[in-house]
Amino acid sequence: MSTLFHKIALVARRNSPNIGGPLRKLAELLRQHECSSIILDTETAASHPVPDALVVPPEQVGKVADLVIVLGGDGTMLSIARLVAPYRIPLVGINQGRLGFMTDVGVDDIDAVIPRILDGDFVPEERMLLSAKVIRDEREVHSALAFNDVVFSRGSLGSMIEFEVFIDDQFVYSQRSDGLIVSTPTGSTAYALASGGPILHPTVPAIALVPICPQTMTARPIAVNDSATIEFMLTRGSEVKVHFDGHSHFDLREMDRVTIKRYRNSLRILHPIGYNYYDMLRHKLHWGERLF
Repeated sequence: MSTLFHKIALVARRNSPNIGGPLRKLAELLRQHECSSIILDTETAASHPVPDALVVPPEQVGKVADLVIVLGGDGTMLSIARLVAPYRIPLVGINQGRLGFMTDVGVDDIDAVIPRILDGDFVPEERMLLSAKVIRDEREVHSALAFNDVVFSRGSLGSMIEFEVFIDDQFVYSQRSDGLIVSTPTGSTAYALASGGPILHPTVPAIALVPICPQTMTARPIAVNDSATIEFMLTRGSEVKVHFDGHSHFDLREMDRVTIKRYRNSLRILHPIGYNYYDMLRHKLHWGERLF
């Protein structure tokens, strides 16, 4: 039996002992499907070793694999997405528990769904990422990718921060708030949604800017074209941080600038046949259900 993909990496959620069985089951299925190489990142291999698997650091997965299968949840998908995005490697998400926003294959459906995907029977979807750079005294001091969002947040002292926002070098507004979320369509169902932002379909070429608890009620979320360059400048605040997908952060100083734009590569997610984005939203957000 032939397969469309031959070098397949398996990435599992950390500290999840129940994932070992499904992972080994998946590895055996890949061998039956003539997969020439099964790859584990070092963190997955440490918890769930697979015989004869090639073990590489997480940042090397994109160099050696032609498909990544994630076992766990959306958080695991986020962590590996930024690492493989430079290599345009597609991802498949297997959710151990409830249906995820990105990991939409149930663990009980591995036998039925994964062979079909390996044979090319899938629904591909391109997701955008954000590229962010921190500029201090006219020098780049930090850079990072984000699949969900770039978030600016106040420090532990609790006081609001003050900042200015520019889009394509045009001044948009100054704001005093708890922070700002700059979100991709993928991230629109995460922190941005909890902060009152719009849900953006993954195919919408837009970036959302969502204020976090602004001082004025007239501060509203806006969506801009995905070709725009967004600049955030911190004018007042202490212990302010910029977060990237909630997985990493950088400490900002007053007058630091952060430029954000769409990353040059998109990330391809492979869904099973029959995938429907609105079905997923209806399930996750309980649309149409009685509240009492």
